[in-house]
Amino acid sequence: MGSFERTLKMTLATIVAILIAYQLNLTYGISAGIIALLSVLDTRQSSLLVARDRFLSFILAFGVAIICFGILGFTTLAFTCYLIVTIPLLYQLKIETGLVPITVLVSHLFSEKNTQLPVLLNEFLLFFIGTGIALLVNAYMGSQDEQIRQYHQEVEETLKTILYRFESFLLEGQGQNEGLMIQKLDKILDQALQMVYRDRHNRLFYQTNYQVHYFEMRRQQNRLLAQMAVNVNKITSQSRESILLSHLFHETGCQLSEENSALTLIDDIEQLLETFRQRELPRTREEFERRAILFQLLQDLEHFILLKVDFYQNYKNNHVGKAYSH
Repeated sequence: MGSFERTLKMTLATIVAILIAYQLNLTYGISAGIIALLSVLDTRQSSLLVARDRFLSFILAFGVAIICFGILGFTTLAFTCYLIVTIPLLYQLKIETGLVPITVLVSHLFSEKNTQLPVLLNEFLLFFIGTGIALLVNAYMGSQDEQIRQYHQEVEETLKTILYRFESFLLEGQGQNEGLMIQKLDKILDQALQMVYRDRHNRLFYQTNYQVHYFEMRRQQNRLLAQMAVNVNKITSQSRESILLSHLFHETGCQLSEENSALTLIDDIEQLLETFRQRELPRTREEFERRAILFQLLQDLEHFILLKVDFYQNYKNNHVGKAYSH
């Protein structure tokens, strides 16, 4: 939820709740607005959970308050006893989110020096109006689909750029990768994951892990790229193996897509591994070290591709992601 949308919802919920409370001639009507203000949260799911916790808090806190005021009268000592009992109780039950707004309502009993049914009903209606209006306002959540789709495009374009740069470094035989693109992609993925988790919590009756798993898969791939970048920088001369591997990086970049199974790339890697095996053994230490680095790069690239293959296999029959595909 953006800052403008949050401000608009909070303001609307507060004003509407106060107007309804005054229209019903409830005392302390502004409290309904304060409860509404505190109940407008970032997602539908969090709003529902908080509403549930505050309803339980209301029942428990008012039960304790009625007993304390009934035994000790409407005194500061009674209110102190209410706090001593209620605070640890709500924290123990993990519904402490209702402590402040419900205590405000309990303070009305203290001010009125009355726990008769009409007064209790007044407080319940204040709670019900404030919470209900907040839930109604939060029922509308702007769609994140377009922004998530943009993240898909940005992530895949950045991944392609990194793979093509690896290809170039291997062909030139002089890696100069500082990892800036990888760091940039890491930040993009963090932002995308924050958004898809929030979007998931806004889908009350239909949830999917597709988007979460997709961006988590891409993050794992990016971590592999960070490892590969270190080894790419160690390749300071060109060889037949480095040229073949560079072509494989290029092909991986070309086939990088959300809906691509990447299975053909595994076959290409197996062929390149066979080529490595059939080559003559290295004759110098420098050649041995270079080939060992290239072999490690090839294994990392295979792992990179297998992450996508596993993801594709898990979701190939799942149509959820098609709403986000390019």
